[in-house]
Amino acid sequence: MEAWPNASDSGREPTIDELLTRLDDDGRLVHLEHFPARSARFAELAQPLPAAVISALPHERFFTHQAQAIDLIRSGQSVAIATGTASGKSLCYQVPIAEAASESNGRSTSLLLFPTKALAHDQLRSFTNLGVDDIIASTFDGDTPREQRTWVRVRANTILTNPEMLHGSILPSHGQWTSFLRRLQFVVIDELHVLRGVFGTHVSHILRRLLRVANHYGAKPTFVFTSATIGEPAKLASELCGLDVECVDDDGSPAGPRAFALVNPPLVDEAAGIRTSTTSETATAIASLVKGGHRTIAFAQSRKGTELIAGDVRRRVGSTLADGVRSYRGGYLASERREIEEELSNGTVTAVIATNALELGIDIGELDACVLSGFPGTIASMWQQAGRAGRSGQASLTMLIAGDDQLDQWLMAHPDQVFSRPPEPAVINVTNPFIADPHLACAAYELPLGHDDRHWWPDVLDDSVRRLVLDDRCVTRQRNGEPVALWSGSGRPSRGIGLRSGSAHEFRIVNEDGELVGTVDEERAPRLVHAGAVYLHRGETWRVASYNADELIAIVTRTDDDEYTQPQSTTNISVLDCDRHQKVGPLDLSLGAVEVIHHVTGYQRRERRSRKVMAHVGLDLAPQRLVTRAFWYTVPNELCEQAGVVAHALPGSLHAAEHAMIGMLPLFTICDRWDVGGVSTAMHADTGQPSIFIYDGCPGGTGIAELGFEVADRHLEATLNLLRACGCNVGCPSCIVSPKCGNGNEPLDKDGAMALLALNRSN
Repeated sequence: MEAWPNASDSGREPTIDELLTRLDDDGRLVHLEHFPARSARFAELAQPLPAAVISALPHERFFTHQAQAIDLIRSGQSVAIATGTASGKSLCYQVPIAEAASESNGRSTSLLLFPTKALAHDQLRSFTNLGVDDIIASTFDGDTPREQRTWVRVRANTILTNPEMLHGSILPSHGQWTSFLRRLQFVVIDELHVLRGVFGTHVSHILRRLLRVANHYGAKPTFVFTSATIGEPAKLASELCGLDVECVDDDGSPAGPRAFALVNPPLVDEAAGIRTSTTSETATAIASLVKGGHRTIAFAQSRKGTELIAGDVRRRVGSTLADGVRSYRGGYLASERREIEEELSNGTVTAVIATNALELGIDIGELDACVLSGFPGTIASMWQQAGRAGRSGQASLTMLIAGDDQLDQWLMAHPDQVFSRPPEPAVINVTNPFIADPHLACAAYELPLGHDDRHWWPDVLDDSVRRLVLDDRCVTRQRNGEPVALWSGSGRPSRGIGLRSGSAHEFRIVNEDGELVGTVDEERAPRLVHAGAVYLHRGETWRVASYNADELIAIVTRTDDDEYTQPQSTTNISVLDCDRHQKVGPLDLSLGAVEVIHHVTGYQRRERRSRKVMAHVGLDLAPQRLVTRAFWYTVPNELCEQAGVVAHALPGSLHAAEHAMIGMLPLFTICDRWDVGGVSTAMHADTGQPSIFIYDGCPGGTGIAELGFEVADRHLEATLNLLRACGCNVGCPSCIVSPKCGNGNEPLDKDGAMALLALNRSN
């Protein structure tokens, strides 16, 4: 096999064009898409701006989308602005905020929500640079000193914060914020596209609580959502806040030329379907770009992936350039993240390898190239990540280096789909009782809940209040002849709610001296920081010496071992309720509530480079219980016989079909394979038949199961096509082998899976 091209005949590093030519010559380059430069389009505002605002602007002309958005916002219409990165979305809300502040002598107030502290601080710098005297802007987050918080509450009229602070600090203490909330004119929600699943569902309830409290004080604010590429942005924004929202997506900003390359690592064993490592291919690509003088950002699919790739890049670029290579991910300490962000902004860093934590719009300076280590799960995320390069209008390159899983390889076989498929719509589930009930408890703490609150929670209010009363968290009383629900629990209910995952708590990862190394949410801790697990942090390898689930702490020691660990687990599922049913060909498909019991039973120690299993180690951990939503197929035994799948091959056939179906699901829902789980069995106790379950990984579900149920025909067809197109003999990561399988991918039967899935086509 020919080595990855990394040097020209003259000994210098290849240019981007030379690099792409060599990738094409050796067969790695599957497709190259060119996007020409785009000229700016301008438009005039319907009404002129005050002189004080005009003098503060960097220019007097507005792109077409900016003019449209500003006019709508000034008229009181809530909007969702969904245009490309670096298209000037911030100015769309900064101008109306500045105008309102100037015309009211600073009396008008605005609240801006960002998903991260870094984004809020970045936008504060932008507001400060405007220099509008009547805007008094400040951040308000967990890092704000207590003595400064009073000043912010009393003096600031433009507050930049995050959903956690609004949820846990501002709304529960709204009586102290009366003056600010009474004058609230604008609410800005940045990075709309990240508000999906668990996080988006939480934020939807927080925004309803905000509107409810603001209305109580007489304010009716206009909402402004900003987003990168996403499907149906106005629909999602409306679901989040419960208001009518208009879409602004005709991007009038200029853009430099862009090349987008699809690269597939070569096969090293065609019969087994084994390809060279995606992480290794990614590291080599980044190293070549860095040596060629191209500032590069790369995205990995996991925290561990960022560390492995960053370490590999440092080895490849040599000691002179290694200091300019950084990894960036969740779990780092705040001081570490701020340090890296500053280095990115000032140009010290030549390459950063990140999780989707850097998908967001923080200013990280001029970047020439973006490398995606595997398809990020959705078309929407792919374009968001790709947009991090070329933000200043220079020519840029994006490389998608395929992983060896099902979806990546399907896209390599259908490159037109990468560029023609529309971005997926995001999914939230406002009716999820596991999320709705705690937020209704918060609402009852803030103001008594009454029948009028059906306006904010039309589908859940009555049932949620009933459950809260039965659970002794609320009591009902009569006020003005109407029943109301009051909070009756102890303390603030907001303190027990974690917004980013199904867990409200974080595991602390500390060294032997008690110093904090990193964090991980409680839900994922049994898989990632169990005793004996290898934990990677900023290029350093740690081994977990002890794991304490009661105290939420894992103690780690530094190690030089060149290995990694992979958890093993069992999963059992039971049907709680079936509320929808349909036929998909001859197969029976159901949708409903399920209970999942997940138990991490042990782990494998694997050599890092060869991935060879070195040892199997057992664990004694408590099982985890999840009540969620699922869709499931039942295949009557006579159909299995018709398909030629005999009894001893049935478990492996169902298991292989389950893996392939999960791998293809992101084509039809805005999720990735880590958002869902699966269970297959040759005889399920509740269905009484061979069954395949695919369940939502969030308590109560986020809507993924419902979408999977709706697209069943197309989903099964795409899965069957994937299996038939894969050239391996018995199954590989490109079709049926899953990196998250708790059973070590045993048993698997590719032929049997194809036979079962073909039943849908043949009947």
